[in-house]
Amino acid sequence: MRSKKSERIALVLSGGGARGAYEAGALAYLLEELPVKLGRQIEFDVITGTSVGAIHAAYVAAHAADADAGRRLRQVWLSLSLDRALTPRGVGELLRAPLRLLGLGSQSVPLPPAARGIPERLPGLFDTGWLEELIVKNIDWVRLRARIDARQLDALALTATEIATGRSVVFVDRGADPVAAWEHDPFVVARPTQIGPAHALASAAIPLFFPALRIDRTYYCDGGLRLNTPLAPALRLGAQRVLVVSLRHRRAPAEEDRLARKREAAYNSLSYLAGKALNALLMDRVEQDLERLRALNAIFQKGLQLCGSDFLERLNTALQADPGREYRIVRDCVLRPSRDLGEIAQECLRHRTRANSLRQWLSRNLAWAVTRGTITEADLLSYIYFDACYAAHLIELGWNDAARAESELVRFFSTEG
Repeated sequence: MRSKKSERIALVLSGGGARGAYEAGALAYLLEELPVKLGRQIEFDVITGTSVGAIHAAYVAAHAADADAGRRLRQVWLSLSLDRALTPRGVGELLRAPLRLLGLGSQSVPLPPAARGIPERLPGLFDTGWLEELIVKNIDWVRLRARIDARQLDALALTATEIATGRSVVFVDRGADPVAAWEHDPFVVARPTQIGPAHALASAAIPLFFPALRIDRTYYCDGGLRLNTPLAPALRLGAQRVLVVSLRHRRAPAEEDRLARKREAAYNSLSYLAGKALNALLMDRVEQDLERLRALNAIFQKGLQLCGSDFLERLNTALQADPGREYRIVRDCVLRPSRDLGEIAQECLRHRTRANSLRQWLSRNLAWAVTRGTITEADLLSYIYFDACYAAHLIELGWNDAARAESELVRFFSTEG
């Protein structure tokens, strides 16, 4: 059982496809190095994730207490290869893709359930058998179930987009504990369930590229389309401290101005525009959410100073707040890339060695195609560049950024609050 602590701690993991290697580096530091600094293992009460963050959320939920969890996570990312990840499902699927984008031609027949327990899927451009295999083999789903049932973890929540309605569906696993309906937001729905591999894969299904999965009666794709950094579900589930791992580099104004003219020169590049469109689709509103959170914290702190230590209790009683909607002070800690991950993807592709097979040649030229015309950024490539070279650079960056935030992380996890 978890040791008692004064505040419920949540881990919030973002979506971003191949950019998730950065998240893996940051998580490796949290699981390996930070416990040495703290003198104890770190514990999370609530874990939420979207897209690749959903896969990592399930992994941490099952393996956070393992001594080698960080090392194994890094090894998984370093085992990836571009030629395997970007294997088209077939020539027919590639030829149909432009027609499907224009609303023409016949739709593909759904793929039958896989032998590994993966349900029916709507085909995407690429064969994701490698991803299904990684998720099934590297996450101990039996242990995850046991940890939730034993209340060693309060809640695991993975977000996917329901294709039929466009809503963000948050699959919430709390074991036998009930999940109250989330009111006041018609576009985000909580759905209690026993989370398995299909929920993680559905959350990570990048539109067009990866297959959408059928769960129960409907299909789901990438949860990042509406809720790329699932901070709100963590708060709904009672978090009082939130550790957020973001996959968006935040540029200084001077850096943005420097890149502005170069971006204008790339405006006519289809790959550049597609990357920006994907960035817009997977819009990360966590910065706005954090600003609102911190503004409320400041108001509540002032209320405690002026009205006494029972201010929040009296406020919630007066407002008749629903369970999970109580107003409270929530501390946050955010890890984010110190470099643009799209630029790193372009650098890796530029230094890639000569192809040794037809499969490598095809995958490399597909990667070159999605960067054609870009000058300083390769946003589209950074989402689908599942390759050991790119992963190694992002893992190192994620580890180093977490290490630079060591003092803040130690304060965040301190029992004194």
